[in-house]
Amino acid sequence: MSARTVLMLAALLGALAVMLGAFAAHGLREQLSPRLLEVFRTGVDYQFWHVLALLAVGLLQQREARFGFSLSAGAFLVGILLFSGSFYVLALSGTHWLGMITPVGGVAFIVGWLSLAVTLLIQGKQNADSGER
Repeated sequence: MSARTVLMLAALLGALAVMLGAFAAHGLREQLSPRLLEVFRTGVDYQFWHVLALLAVGLLQQREARFGFSLSAGAFLVGILLFSGSFYVLALSGTHWLGMITPVGGVAFIVGWLSLAVTLLIQGKQNADSGER
């Protein structure tokens, strides 16, 4: 996945997170129980954090295209879709079977962070070996 694509998706998902957060604060407060409203807000929180991670990965990709950065971006996108998306659907529909998907999204987030860490570690070692900073 190219840096441009990752950055564009981060921008769009960031805008969506703002819209969903406003929707929760103003449109859902009277519609959902406090517990389901908290579930929805948790989805928004995780989406925001991982939009920032996507933004960072896209900026790193602009400097140097690496498979690990693309893997990290893809994993963050899958995590947003499965983790945050399952929370949104659960809160709005009460469909509890989607709760089985949520951990898969969480694992995708973990894969994204670990891929980012390993890629940065490898990049740092390669730069050190070549005398770069």
